[in-house]
Amino acid sequence: MKILLVRPPRIKQAVTLSDFMYSEPLGLEMLYAVLDKNHHVDIFDMMCDTKGLNEKLTEFAPEVVVITSLCIDVNAVIKIAKETKAHNHLIHTVVGGTQALLSPKSFFDDDIDYIFKFTTTQNINVFYNNLSLNTLDFEILGVLNKNNGYKGQEINGINEYILPDRDSTAKYRHNYSYFGYKPSAIMQISQGCNKTCMFCLRWRIEGHEEVEFDKELIKQDLLNIKEDTIMLYDNDILGSETRMVHFLDLVESLNIKKNFIAYASVEGILNNVESLKRFKSLGLKALLVGYETFSEKEMIYYTKKTSTLDSQKVSALLKEIGIDVWASFMAHPDWTIEDFRAFRRHVKQLSPQISSVSPLTPFPNLPLYKEFKERLIFSTDDYEKWSFGQVTIQPGKMSLRAYYYQMLVTNMYINLSMNQSTEMLKRFGVKSMYRLTVGSFKASIRYIKLMMKANDFEQQ
Repeated sequence: MKILLVRPPRIKQAVTLSDFMYSEPLGLEMLYAVLDKNHHVDIFDMMCDTKGLNEKLTEFAPEVVVITSLCIDVNAVIKIAKETKAHNHLIHTVVGGTQALLSPKSFFDDDIDYIFKFTTTQNINVFYNNLSLNTLDFEILGVLNKNNGYKGQEINGINEYILPDRDSTAKYRHNYSYFGYKPSAIMQISQGCNKTCMFCLRWRIEGHEEVEFDKELIKQDLLNIKEDTIMLYDNDILGSETRMVHFLDLVESLNIKKNFIAYASVEGILNNVESLKRFKSLGLKALLVGYETFSEKEMIYYTKKTSTLDSQKVSALLKEIGIDVWASFMAHPDWTIEDFRAFRRHVKQLSPQISSVSPLTPFPNLPLYKEFKERLIFSTDDYEKWSFGQVTIQPGKMSLRAYYYQMLVTNMYINLSMNQSTEMLKRFGVKSMYRLTVGSFKASIRYIKLMMKANDFEQQ
């Protein structure tokens, strides 16, 4: 059976970090690894492929089209399904990915035949083997079927981390990057998060329990990566000392020479200083750290287990060790002008190499949603608006336009004055710095456009 795996094109109007990081479609590479054993499979990454969908459908002639999804991709996914059915109504259309897991009803559409709430090696094999035999007259765990009214949506599960086939995206791999590091690969060594912060989706997607992957899987994944840079996108790479020691022992034993980038929490960094120093000696270049806010009150409100003083300690520690910090922050909808000023002073004090600030976003699957439901600017089916960059909550202390203006000023201050361009130029080179500068410029332009449209949103 011929199966085409599709990643939708990026949403241009979303204000996100997509201009700075452009990662490989790891979920499709995992699916490819399972399906390629018994089927003819191809990946079509519409984020970087120059072909149109119809051209690809004509060229490959698939019997099944599988589309991955994020929240902002819903309309694009449905459009791809409709175009696929218009091309050939006999093609089976299947949707999976994060949005399918969190909100499968987003894809209840006549042109979408099946929805994978979650994927495992088992349900992938059972589904596609029976689909090829035309014997899908029974329920499969985690798969919703249009023909039975998408029943079974109460069944929940977690996506299995399967050893990805990275050769499946060979034609695209030169495009994949993380900030100045290009090309780069991504991988995980564990799944889940036990921190359950109010604003974070990771523990909703991967579960509350942190589970370390099998050593042989991690080993083979490391050996399969050809790129010089690896982004480890575990929720908190330093969340477990035991897990970190196991990983560093493996890197050392395999004599892996890579640039590593990873997510880390303030708590994890402070609790595992020695492992952090060892990781630095084995290639760690940068950490993405959620400093979150300047306000101690907000840190407690977000259920963070650390303080702003801890953030300052981590900032000093990482400078001492020589690890770059790519810091993320959230702007609360009730900030005043003075709060924005205090935040800018806080960022200056921490002085990370790269910073980003996004409006607090109360995704429907989070505890925050009920609290801000009456103040939402958009409905939950305005999918493309639910990016981390667009304001979704009506500000409480100023107009929406004024709030966007403060976001614009703050982002320009961070990008033009704070981000340490001289240091990054040494690390990343002129081409990478140019990409980062263009990305910052695009984000500023989008904020200006959103600011100009703010009155329209408030009048609705």
